[in-house]
Amino acid sequence: MSFGKRLNLSRKEHGQTAQSMADMLGIGVRSYRAYESDDREPCFEALIKIADFLNVSTDYLLCRDEFLSKNAD
Repeated sequence: MSFGKRLNLSRKEHGQTAQSMADMLGIGVRSYRAYESDDREPCFEALIKIADFLNVSTDYLLCRDEFLSKNAD
């Protein structure tokens, strides 16, 4: 699963719209939608804001949770 798909699923699970996410980040909705379609990546600051707002880890959004669990020996 990609960053954009996880972001989209997390946003919907938390009952947020793309517009509300864009407003929270202080960006346009088109820019936000580019994150969900994997056309753009957020800067570190925005990534942290997104994770905090949606109450998920940055590792989850970056699909590193699967990598970390595979390599936890």
